[in-house]
Amino acid sequence: MANIKSQIKRNKQNEVARDRNRAVKSEMRTRTKTAVNAVGGENEATALRAAVKRIDKAAAKGVIHKNTAANKKSGLMRRINALKSAAKA
Repeated sequence: MANIKSQIKRNKQNEVARDRNRAVKSEMRTRTKTAVNAVGGENEATALRAAVKRIDKAAAKGVIHKNTAANKKSGLMRRINALKSAAKA
């Protein structure tokens, strides 16, 4: 443990931020899985919109980089379109 007062405070702040970031990332992954599972269902568009919104919010908060967010959205769209085309065929 640090002896310096400012470092003790910094360690506490880092822990709070780490917990918050973990929650944001977890929510993002959950929404993504929900969107993939909702393909072909009645709430498909809503689930996709929610997933994209969570990814954008994570990037806006600085939890993930904006390019990472773009890659995640692109990958999500590719997965959903592949599932749709597989369902049609």
